[in-house]
Amino acid sequence: MPSFSWRVWPALGLLLFSSTAAAAEEEAAAALLDGWTDVWFFRFLVNMLGYATIVVPGYFLIRYFKRSNYLERGSGVCYPLVKTCVFGSEDKTGLLDDGSATSRSEADSGSSVRHALKLIFCAAGLQASYLTWGVLQERVMTRSYGAVTPQEEGERFKDSQFLVFMNRILALTVSGICCVLFKYPRHGAPMYKYSFASLSNILSSWCQYEALKYISFPTQVLAKASKVIPVMLMGKIVSHKSYEYWEYFTAVLISVGVSMFLLSSTTGKHPSTVTTFSGVMILAGYIVFDSFTSNWQDNLFKYKMSSVQMMFGVNLFSCLFTVGSLLEQGAFFDSLAFMTRHSEFACHAVLLSVCSACGQLFIFYTISQFGAAVFTIIMTLRQAFAILLSCFLYGHAITLVGGLGIVVVFLALFLRVYARSRKKPIRQSGLPQKV
Repeated sequence: MPSFSWRVWPALGLLLFSSTAAAAEEEAAAALLDGWTDVWFFRFLVNMLGYATIVVPGYFLIRYFKRSNYLERGSGVCYPLVKTCVFGSEDKTGLLDDGSATSRSEADSGSSVRHALKLIFCAAGLQASYLTWGVLQERVMTRSYGAVTPQEEGERFKDSQFLVFMNRILALTVSGICCVLFKYPRHGAPMYKYSFASLSNILSSWCQYEALKYISFPTQVLAKASKVIPVMLMGKIVSHKSYEYWEYFTAVLISVGVSMFLLSSTTGKHPSTVTTFSGVMILAGYIVFDSFTSNWQDNLFKYKMSSVQMMFGVNLFSCLFTVGSLLEQGAFFDSLAFMTRHSEFACHAVLLSVCSACGQLFIFYTISQFGAAVFTIIMTLRQAFAILLSCFLYGHAITLVGGLGIVVVFLALFLRVYARSRKKPIRQSGLPQKV
């Protein structure tokens, strides 16, 4: 008996230790896997794979229809749909500026009071839409839901792609209703060409939401306001463009102001003011994708189409991409479950989408009535107000040097607008998709 106990107990101890170690390794592996799923680059790749399941088959279908001379020999019920989506009419005409020239001439001939009231209406609509959108965006991505007491952590919403889908589905509905009510003439652009701007627009919007997990909202707004720097560099390297002296001067002012703001933010302040490497990378992605979106939309406006038709086409593909990716990941129903658990989040998400859709309509209307220069001034003021409102509501700490940097950036932006308006009228071209 003693010899049995001396042999069995060590064996039992070894078995118990090995099982405990195995369980600990499984828990560590599960924690590591959960940690990987929270890494932004991993989520970005998963989203791209989801979009690829729609883009790749669509690419081969388009190639098949074009190579097989479907336009000449095709017939049947699907023929009109395939013709619209793949071929269009392929006739590029002059720009359709949504009656901007007519509207502006009518505004000039009207009373100055009516003209001023219309300008106030546009400015108030843009400010209300995008200031509310900015505040809600920061609330949804940086604060928790469900915490009853300050000691409770609550639950945070993590899926930026679902918020993009919510924004796009409402914008699609609003633009579709406008197309039906105002009966815009048909244009010749193949529908699939909207998908390029749609995909880049989805990714730029995703980067906006995702960046708020790593950087403060004032930092994001300031980075978006200083997009002129990479745009000038790209134009110089790729297109060999030449720039005026005032463009170089304002670009230097912007870089100095941004540097002052970022260097004044230290880790000793509020955690949300810390700028991380991940946040910088995501913002760089936003600038690249957003630049492509506006340039591709500008190319699409060579077809005879209205801005609302552009809004409808881009949002149509955006809804297709995002809902497909969300369903493939199983995140769609998880996000809906989060909405049912937290009614406050549901209200915020819906209001966020309403502000996004209304803001896009105000963009189109303001540019058609007053031109791009006035619109740029209004939106530059909106960015300044957004920083101040975010600091007031969410307690972002900004030093005196950082505040001076913000002033320098917006002074440079206003100087660019003033110099450009003095030089020549700004051409009415593609209207960029916002948020």
